[in-house]
Amino acid sequence: MTMLCDQCSKEVETVVCSQCKGEIANLGPFCYLCGKELETRVQSPEEPGEFDLSDRVPCSDGSCVGIINEKGVCGTCGKPYTPET
Repeated sequence: MTMLCDQCSKEVETVVCSQCKGEIANLGPFCYLCGKELETRVQSPEEPGEFDLSDRVPCSDGSCVGIINEKGVCGTCGKPYTPET
């Protein structure tokens, strides 16, 4: 399932907590409603094998700290990548 992020309106994967039964955005290893560790979650970029820092492309907006995702846009601000000339 997916839901819209309150901050950026992008779609976010959701999970149902086995303890409180709340449907929450899958943003980390714990339910942010009750604190229970989630049984099913998406592998975060910090976990080994998922993300190689040497392959990242920083956002071309000088004030953003995000990186360009596989769709060619910044994962933080949503701006499309513009290579330096």
